[in-house]
Amino acid sequence: MAVFTPVEEADAEPFISRYGLGALRSLTPIAEGVENTNYRIDTDRGRFVLTLFEGRTDAAALPFCLGLTAHAADKGLPCARPVRNDQGRAVGELNGRPAAVLEWLPGAWKRDPSLTHQHAAGALLARLHLAAADFSLERSNPVGPAARRALFERCLTRADAADRGLLDRMAPWVTGPCADPGAALPRGPIHADYFPDNLLFEGDAPSGLIDFYFGCTDSYAYDLAIALSAWGFDADGLPLTGALAAFRSGYESVRPLTPAEAAALPALGAVAAVRFTLTRLHDQLFHDPTRLVTPKDPAPFLRRLDWWTEQAALAA
Repeated sequence: MAVFTPVEEADAEPFISRYGLGALRSLTPIAEGVENTNYRIDTDRGRFVLTLFEGRTDAAALPFCLGLTAHAADKGLPCARPVRNDQGRAVGELNGRPAAVLEWLPGAWKRDPSLTHQHAAGALLARLHLAAADFSLERSNPVGPAARRALFERCLTRADAADRGLLDRMAPWVTGPCADPGAALPRGPIHADYFPDNLLFEGDAPSGLIDFYFGCTDSYAYDLAIALSAWGFDADGLPLTGALAAFRSGYESVRPLTPAEAAALPALGAVAAVRFTLTRLHDQLFHDPTRLVTPKDPAPFLRRLDWWTEQAALAA
């Protein structure tokens, strides 16, 4: 249940009134998600999403994140524009949390995407990279090489023998020269969390790209590697060859990779797998029992790491 900060209608009404959305008709918790508190709000003027940003979301990064989704929407992509309040601001405060109201996007995410969905998802990611290239703001990757190393070292302080085995397999991609294989590649604003549950579909067409809160400035091929790691493997972390090919084909139908990007993709995939293995392991080791979300198992992403590492060795 992704409601960490409860909001009652009596709390929401004065907040929403500042956004010119008319009278509040209903306030409905949205159960999906693991980082922030989300409610669907229905008003006289339509349906919107109310998001309260919890502790893991850096409030200082919200102008970049909300600005990027608005910029992409202005370029014609199916992204949600934030609504500005009576002071012209996209971010306010509600129940002690930074909060924003965004447009509601139709559709639902695909739990078992077809190859057609995979191709369309890849093409949309490439469209995002092209559309965002002239976005003026920058943000360092909040889970970049230095942050991954810090997570790695913190996990070591609480790891048991089994956990240390996981960390040993990740070490070459965290502490060695392979920690940042995308440093010299084309870069710009990226989504950095392009998972199936962040892309809504109506039929076979993408209808909503959401959750830009890991968005940052990094290499485009790294963003593709994250997406391939998210879309191209089954629940156990085993590769789906057809899905990987369809997603990459969709991406390259819009933005072909440079030779350097293609050569670096397996190493970037390994780093992407390390990122999610590390964050999941960290959440397990340092789980706050007051949080309502159960930490995710790091093992499926460790299996992705093994596969990407094999691909990198074959490409060497």
